[in-house]
Amino acid sequence: MVAKRKPNAAFMKPVQPNEKLAVVVGAKPLPRTELTKKLWAYIKKNKLQDKKIRTQINADEALQAVFGGKKQVSMFEMTKLVSKNVK
Repeated sequence: MVAKRKPNAAFMKPVQPNEKLAVVVGAKPLPRTELTKKLWAYIKKNKLQDKKIRTQINADEALQAVFGGKKQVSMFEMTKLVSKNVK
């Protein structure tokens, strides 16, 4: 019998987006998993994923604030930059 995988408590603990990130995902505290879902929903809705290099995100004004002014970041870098915008 295989034990059902428990969600990591650290991921489920709500984090508070700062004012820059709140523009994209809302101001309410939310678990990192939800934060990531909302971030991707925003990226897809605004067609910000690079068409040629799918791992690159082309930032609009709101995301540039979150990404420290960068116009383009990789998916992996994005996670690190978003972490700086939560408490």
